[in-house]
Amino acid sequence: MTDSIADYLTRLRNAIKAKHRLVEIPSSNLKKEITRILHEKGYILNYKTEEVPGHQGIIKIALKYNGNTRHSVIKKLDRVSSPGLRRYVGADNLPRVLNGLGIAIVSTSKGVMTDKEARTQGVGGEVICYVY
Repeated sequence: MTDSIADYLTRLRNAIKAKHRLVEIPSSNLKKEITRILHEKGYILNYKTEEVPGHQGIIKIALKYNGNTRHSVIKKLDRVSSPGLRRYVGADNLPRVLNGLGIAIVSTSKGVMTDKEARTQGVGGEVICYVY
């Protein structure tokens, strides 16, 4: 697999479409940071990382749905930067997703953060994905 972040987002999309409560994803440091941001911003209910001796490890994500309608809180996940075409932006050109209603996850020199956090810290970086 060449793009593990695209695989991560696709597994989330598929689990949401199938209305699963829990999804298991192979772990990496970048995926853990993206999951942490999704949890902090209220897009997922909870998550847990499990380390497997001698293996990669697993992130278990509990998806969040609205009430009895079972509509997911996450409406759309879009991969922006890919291994074939990296998308970098400066601090003054950070994207606004749905006029501030969504988030862009950005990998900066100060760590992985949302577009709003990067804007306040004055850093740019690689735009990983949009979530809304």
